[in-house]
Amino acid sequence: MDQNTKKQKAAEAVLDYITNGESLGIGSGSTVDILIENLSKVRNKIHKVVSSSIKSTKLLEANGFEVSELRDVGKLTKYIDGADEVNKDLQMIKGGGGALTREKILAHASEKFICIVDDSKKVDILGTFPLPIEVIPMSRSSVSLELIKHGGRPVLRENFISDNSNLILDIHNLQIMEPIKLERDINNIPGVVTNGIFALDHAHILLSANDDGVEVSELNA
Repeated sequence: MDQNTKKQKAAEAVLDYITNGESLGIGSGSTVDILIENLSKVRNKIHKVVSSSIKSTKLLEANGFEVSELRDVGKLTKYIDGADEVNKDLQMIKGGGGALTREKILAHASEKFICIVDDSKKVDILGTFPLPIEVIPMSRSSVSLELIKHGGRPVLRENFISDNSNLILDIHNLQIMEPIKLERDINNIPGVVTNGIFALDHAHILLSANDDGVEVSELNA
């Protein structure tokens, strides 16, 4: 089964988790794009939908959904998104598409976070995928120097501005042995908006598509 077919399977599987009256947060990325194309199948169950990126908002609207602001919805019942890497504790690296800050806001505002991936995204240790960090433009150099102290190699994402008008640094060469600690440490560096470690707001359910079907992993908290 190729990667695109696996993404399709994961995106279709999550539809079974959408129940009546959902205030739904929708993430970003290629697997989520497939989900959005299929979301009309459960349209009658969705009360409100909030999006994590301009791209996802446009795709939702193209599929006939009215996208609400988070401030008008409050608590989300579920947030559905993909990941660039995910470990056995359902902690993730996210932000390959650059929407990590809004994604993290929605993940934090949701009662349950469901992550949908193909099995190539599952890892034992986070960090092979370069860690995205959204930074205020004037802090680019000072944040980079701090990340070098952590053993990382910061690379500016060329020709990219986030939906929040900020820069993205991609940090290579990290082995993230303590995701929660590193997430907090990086977020405490002045100029960092947020980083792409999702350990404090990890997924509650992981739907991982492989050659045999869709594997479900679940955590309570």
